[in-house]
Amino acid sequence: MNDSADPTQHDFSDSIHAPLGAAEVKSRAIGELIRDARNLSAEDVEHIARYQREHNVRFGEAAIALGLASAEDVLYALSQQFQYAYGDEQRRQANPELVALVQPFGHQAEAFRAIRSQILLRSQEEEGGQRRPLAVVSLDSGDGKTYFCANLAVALAQLGGRVLVVDADMRGARLHQIFDVDNSRGLSNLLAGRGGKNVVKAVPDVPNLWVMPVGPQPPNPLELVEGPAFGLLLRELSSKFDHVIIDTPAAVFGTDGVVIAARCGAALVVARRDASRVSGLQDLVVSLQAGHTRLAGVVMNEY
Repeated sequence: MNDSADPTQHDFSDSIHAPLGAAEVKSRAIGELIRDARNLSAEDVEHIARYQREHNVRFGEAAIALGLASAEDVLYALSQQFQYAYGDEQRRQANPELVALVQPFGHQAEAFRAIRSQILLRSQEEEGGQRRPLAVVSLDSGDGKTYFCANLAVALAQLGGRVLVVDADMRGARLHQIFDVDNSRGLSNLLAGRGGKNVVKAVPDVPNLWVMPVGPQPPNPLELVEGPAFGLLLRELSSKFDHVIIDTPAAVFGTDGVVIAARCGAALVVARRDASRVSGLQDLVVSLQAGHTRLAGVVMNEY
């Protein structure tokens, strides 16, 4: 990327690439993947193979029956074969909020897949086949907006499309913490014309997913998203990625979220059960509609 005040001049291609070794992983047998994951000896592998032949079961089932692998090991190996992002134990401890990644077969992950399907059905492609960026907005901090953005991005990436999640919450950013990426440079650097190198971060172990953190917290967040640079940046990002998800500041902090949603052209509202007031949600929807923002839906968060 070039250091320039005009975000349309930045080249994001250096930060966007296919996962290394993906074809190689896909071609490997599940037995090899389990062997490497559990550091099994040649004798262990032969023991599993003999049990497999005698009982006419799959390698993974034989390994589990002999206590040489767990069901989780087998699921992880399958995820590697099918290039389906699935977090290991270390990821589960470090990023427990990423339920779509660390608990992909749980009810919460299934809910995100259902929401993903609804969004894909309702989202419209603009001329040229590009989807509009989707702004995720909420009334108050603690509604689960950032949690929702992160898991929706993972769910979309698991489908195979190239996904970018942008942290535009320049009042209380958290995406860099959830994905454990460097936040020294990000969106605020681009919009302030202070250089844009290395602002798009690949998410480790999640093929097709990238994060643009917020960067240093600026003193003028509303002015930055109202300026022409933000609109130009969104246009370029939409041409580079299949899906662009934007995290925004809660409405309680001002009109940033509504402005960002208007620039995106589409928004999804996150509300919290037993906390968000219906009157406040109605006011937020009216504000979004006044900005000619297409409402993709309202999600009630129980997490």
